[in-house]
Amino acid sequence: MRIALFVTCLGDTLFPEAARACVEVLERLGHEVTFPAEQTCCGQMHLNSGYRAEAARLARRFARVFEEQELIVAPSSSCVGTVRELYADLLGAPVPVVDRVVELSELLVDRLGVEDVGATFAHRVAYHPTCHSLRVTRVGDAPARLLGEVRGLELVELARADECCGFGGTFAVKNADTSIAMLSDKLRHVLDTRAEVCVAADNSCLMHIGGALRRQRAGVRTMHLAEVLAAQE
Repeated sequence: MRIALFVTCLGDTLFPEAARACVEVLERLGHEVTFPAEQTCCGQMHLNSGYRAEAARLARRFARVFEEQELIVAPSSSCVGTVRELYADLLGAPVPVVDRVVELSELLVDRLGVEDVGATFAHRVAYHPTCHSLRVTRVGDAPARLLGEVRGLELVELARADECCGFGGTFAVKNADTSIAMLSDKLRHVLDTRAEVCVAADNSCLMHIGGALRRQRAGVRTMHLAEVLAAQE
């Protein structure tokens, strides 16, 4: 199958390893991955901050850049959710391409019917289901099912996993005190698991959680789901 990668602006700028891992996993499964070079941002941050005109321009660009692609995957429930759930209202008309945009775990489990991607990762892992993956893209247990098939991986239960980490894009900037309080709760639950690695399907949340873990020198690292699925260690 030919699959186009939407890298996302955050991934392209700060977390290219997650995008590379997506490609590695899909190619390992025998698929061809393409990268439309004109892609930029989905417009989520603009839309969340009230800049609808700017977000609409980015939405139209996204639709134009990906219009010829049969299937588009992104390593971000947050960005996928923006495209699928908000573009029609933002542009005032149906956008055909949105139905072809999927998050990595739902592509693997729901579209391709694959749970074992041939990964090996001998570490104790806590999975944080991000707000967008729970409530917008609704990927369900697809990430956990994928992690459960990784050789050597010990998946531990994260208490109150469905609670937000406090990032929420510009929410963390505009409501810093509340964001930090929410993050503190999330960190406590992560540390209680004694996990070596905290995994999620959105690098935005991992950036928030990982920054706090590093500041506390907690000894817990963060990794995108795609990186674990690409691992051979």
